[in-house]
Amino acid sequence: MRLFRGTFLDTPDDPFHGGVLRSADDGGVLVDDTGSILSRGSFAALATTHPDATIVDLRGGLVLPGFVDTHVHFPQMRCIGALGMPLLEWLERCALPEEAQLADTSYAEAVAREFVAGLAGAGTTTALVFGAHYLDATEALFTEADRVGLRITGGLVVGDRELPDDLLTTPSRAYDDGLTLSKRWHGVRRTRYAVIPRFSLSCTPDLLDACEALLNDVPGTLLATHLNENSAEIERVRALFPDCSSYLDSYADHGLLRPTSVFAHDVHPTAGELSALAASGAIVAHCPTSNSSLGSGRFPMRAHVEAGVRVALGSDVGAGTGLSLFKEGLQAYFVQRSLGQAGYPLTAAHLLHLVTAAGATALGLSSTVGSFCEGKAYDAIWLRPPPGSPLEVLLRHAASADDALAKAFAHATPADVARVWVGGEPVVHP
Repeated sequence: MRLFRGTFLDTPDDPFHGGVLRSADDGGVLVDDTGSILSRGSFAALATTHPDATIVDLRGGLVLPGFVDTHVHFPQMRCIGALGMPLLEWLERCALPEEAQLADTSYAEAVAREFVAGLAGAGTTTALVFGAHYLDATEALFTEADRVGLRITGGLVVGDRELPDDLLTTPSRAYDDGLTLSKRWHGVRRTRYAVIPRFSLSCTPDLLDACEALLNDVPGTLLATHLNENSAEIERVRALFPDCSSYLDSYADHGLLRPTSVFAHDVHPTAGELSALAASGAIVAHCPTSNSSLGSGRFPMRAHVEAGVRVALGSDVGAGTGLSLFKEGLQAYFVQRSLGQAGYPLTAAHLLHLVTAAGATALGLSSTVGSFCEGKAYDAIWLRPPPGSPLEVLLRHAASADDALAKAFAHATPADVARVWVGGEPVVHP
């Protein structure tokens, strides 16, 4: 057994419903040889009751649950930072040409290595990942994630219209390729499969039906797609689905609105869509840096929370500004502050919850990860900034655990993530 010693922070009780930050200064987390948490409490007490445990000293900095990214595009790793364009122009000029390059499997393998290393380096231990439009490229993503040991739920991205020809598929091929990948990877070690229609704009009704069939035929799969990101996108979807009363209905009418569905963005929901999302138990992945970068709008978090819609955070990556969920949390805070009374009053505890426990719940992994509760896997990151750096000084002089966490979200970068564990094992990557 190993006894991890440090300052542990987590949010096992939801701050959006009265929970508060749980903290343990000079705390201890006892982990067995399977990587599961046996006990947590004060270090002194656990060291006394388990004198033979190997001590892992993480004093200095903060120990947080591994981060959970609920929306991120693997093929877009190399096109981060293209500024000054709205969504549809950015897709045409930047994202889709880059995604077409993953037809070259060696290119896809190189991007997969960069992407997985980037996730781990940012402290992201679990993610819902949009794969590529190509089977072999998506296979490369799973292979690399499995090698490094991250918890990845991902899948083939499919579309059969409104995309460049080399990214298009057919309903039958989308089903067959998805089934092939799910047989190889769904439930294998830490990987799971997700069915991913890119968005309704790029999918005919027949393709959405094929996605529903695959969800039904492979138990335990998730649905990941986009919703209400950009006003021009919404208008185009309305034109393509004239019989639907809303963007969300274009999915619901094909059996894709489920408790296991994760819809990215939802910047411009209607009241009816919020009610339907809440009733279904579906999740919204809020991607604040992407929304700001593309000028898509400011996410109405208060409206989602008050409607009972579950929300977590995603980095998006290509349209965002990187893989760090510290940065996403800070931008989420800024966006809500900019909305004034219409915004949700986020605290540091809310931000930590959004990138850990809320994400775990969104991906159906709340019994496995998201906090340092007994019985869960020890997925953790040690935020340990270099001595004398601004963040190290701020943490050293923090007035409380809440203050330290706020300073972490305000200042932390992947360079401050000293170590990462998944299932009790340190993550090693190039």
